Amino acid sequence: MDLFVPGVVYLDIIFTGLRELPRPGTEVWATGMGSCPGGVANLAVAAARLGLGTGLGTAIATDAYGDFCASTLSTQENVDLSCSRRVEGHSPVTVSLAYDRDRSMITHDHPPALNADGLVGELPATRAASVSLTKDRQPWVGKARAAGTLVFADVGWDASAQWPPEALDMLSDCYAFLPNSVEAMRYTRASSPQEAARRLAGLVPVVVVTCGSDGAIALDSATGEIVHAPAVPVEALDPTGAGDVFMAGFILGTLSDWPLAQRLAFANLIASMSVQHFGGSLSAPGWGDIADWWRTARDDAALAGRYAFLDDVVPGGERRTVRRAGATIARLSDARAHD
Repeated sequence: MDLFVPGVVYLDIIFTGLRELPRPGTEVWATGMGSCPGGVANLAVAAARLGLGTGLGTAIATDAYGDFCASTLSTQENVDLSCSRRVEGHSPVTVSLAYDRDRSMITHDHPPALNADGLVGELPATRAASVSLTKDRQPWVGKARAAGTLVFADVGWDASAQWPPEALDMLSDCYAFLPNSVEAMRYTRASSPQEAARRLAGLVPVVVVTCGSDGAIALDSATGEIVHAPAVPVEALDPTGAGDVFMAGFILGTLSDWPLAQRLAFANLIASMSVQHFGGSLSAPGWGDIADWWRTARDDAALAGRYAFLDDVVPGGERRTVRRAGATIARLSDARAHD
């Protein structure tokens, strides 16, 4: 595999076009809705759409939601599920409310049973892997590093608001850490994203701090190189999963040995493209989307200079059109017909 992505797959149901968020005792109406696999599926699908051989290590329930997610991932998106397994029970679900260029989420799940390494199956041979940091070490991460795998880490929101520094201990087994600016500043007690990146540089070879509409900052600890890439301005519909799409682009650039500035610019681009569609996984662009954008962007002098490298990396030949999130979940008969 090029990339192994372990974790939990959620069924994401996304509502957009909200005038306001619901308050107790009220009802609000959404003008748009989409459904798609979420959670770690966001990164897996985004990477697969860029041509990376991507495997998913997860437990997928045997209910209708699980059937929909499994069919979408394996058949539609060519994600390898050989390191995953189907389990009895009901699928975890997240409802995402996209409002005012951000989103709020409601989630229900039951954590899957993991083996002693912290996976649902065996660790495959893979060039890269992703992990979400926790205060408890996951043994598979050290084994992956010892096998020569580049591990890319992110970190979730700390609901306790403690932001314990020991949650970063796992970075000693990682190649890159990609938090957002709030997470980076909270964990390092820094006053700016730049200061946070410098403090994190001593813990991991490559640090990337995403800053939303302000773009992203990357720091290579070995060379001391610091790069800032501005965001690509777009009209955002739904930011769900944009961070995962960003990571997929950065992983692709790393595995392709691109310079740091190109990796950062490319990750910014595809993350910006993803927020123009519903959902996290099925909002990710494919090479056809990127090629279409580049044909238009050449007319902008600033973008033309920043993204000139796309001439060398966009694959030639015919590219399949990617599918977007639908408003409803496929019936079993629809899934069989598609298969």
